[in-house]
Amino acid sequence: MNTIGFFEIQSSNPFRDIAFYESVFGWKFIKEEFVPIEYYRIDTDTIYGGLLKRPASVPPIGTGTNAFTCSMQVENFDKTAATILANGGQVALPKFAIPGRCWQGYFLDLYHNTFGIFQVDEQAK
Repeated sequence: MNTIGFFEIQSSNPFRDIAFYESVFGWKFIKEEFVPIEYYRIDTDTIYGGLLKRPASVPPIGTGTNAFTCSMQVENFDKTAATILANGGQVALPKFAIPGRCWQGYFLDLYHNTFGIFQVDEQAK
């Protein structure tokens, strides 16, 4: 628990970027039909991953890192979220279900770096 267990790639053009990562790394992408956003699960040989349609404009070059987002697996999403907020963090994207897999959400740290947390729950919906 509390280690990086998931990464995500934001994409302005999912079909283009899926083709890129499939060609470069041989990853397989599976569209998650029941997630409330355009979302693709990434199957790799090691860490879990996902690709989602970018919810905002791409940051301009030279203004900071445009990178993958990592998510930590936690035992209790709500308790961890409360701890994040109590320590000055902010909600970036509220908790949502990835049906049959987990509860996922995103936060900003004190310097506005985005990170995620997830709680495995096969009953999530």
